[in-house]
Amino acid sequence: MTLERTVTSKVPKPWGRTDLRPWNPHHAEGSAIGEVWYERAGQAVNESGLRLKILFTAEPLSIQVHPNDAYAQSIGLANGKCEAWYILSSTPDARIALGLKRRVGPAELRASIERGSVPELVQWRSVKNGEAILVSAGTVHALGAGIVAVEIQQRGETTFRLFDYGRQRTLHPANAVAAADGERASRQAPERRLSEQRTLLIADRHFVFERIELAPGSDWMLLAPTETWLLVLEGRAWIGALEVGRGEAIFLEAESVCIRIASMGMRCLLSYVGTQPNPNLLCSLAGQGAGIPKSNQEFSFQERDLMQATVVSRPRT
Repeated sequence: MTLERTVTSKVPKPWGRTDLRPWNPHHAEGSAIGEVWYERAGQAVNESGLRLKILFTAEPLSIQVHPNDAYAQSIGLANGKCEAWYILSSTPDARIALGLKRRVGPAELRASIERGSVPELVQWRSVKNGEAILVSAGTVHALGAGIVAVEIQQRGETTFRLFDYGRQRTLHPANAVAAADGERASRQAPERRLSEQRTLLIADRHFVFERIELAPGSDWMLLAPTETWLLVLEGRAWIGALEVGRGEAIFLEAESVCIRIASMGMRCLLSYVGTQPNPNLLCSLAGQGAGIPKSNQEFSFQERDLMQATVVSRPRT
């Protein structure tokens, strides 16, 4: 059973920002940070199947594609990279690229990479704050300038660039063409309210992504049988013995924990390994001795079986 406060690391990028506030205290001239990674500490850092980040864009990212599991394994990698974004903030003219305007065959895609005309093939669209976007492996995509976004992804950083705005970084035409599906992005299911507190943003075969909103002064039980990442967007709470606030994250696995919400309430993002929302993820402790978590013996047989199965069969990368 695991409940940990994550540590952060800052990753410089040519398209990044020097001011990451309010999500991170970093502010320095000449040090453009594109990504803040939330990681487990020590030897556990490489044991998880998902990775949580915040991305900060002052310029557009390269137009790129990530491999799916099958292609990744065919070239000796453990897994591909499916990801999802949650837009924290964006300028009025901010855009993303997601998929292609029309079906494009491998020969045409390769030629467009060589000519530098890939931006003319991709489907650009505007974004809005609070929007969640699934980027399936094989989808040609990019974040534009002026965006701060949370990213949850399969663990792995394999990226094949098709176009990079003259930054003199290496392009990967052969791998990009092989990994890209050459299609428009699939239509994404709309977000769905699961309860007064829970909103399902994305359910993919690699992870589930939710937004959670909990009222001031309330007490809850969070059941996290599989690998789970929680990032606080607003407010404060005590999650077990850990006090967390805006921009802080925790990692849980095979764990049940009490959440006590501070006077300002809490809004957070929660992502966990699975294909469908966990119906037992969150329950109110009102009238049940607030602040007192269940012992392991008090869980239902279904909950205990799920947690035990997770410990035995959790994936490794």
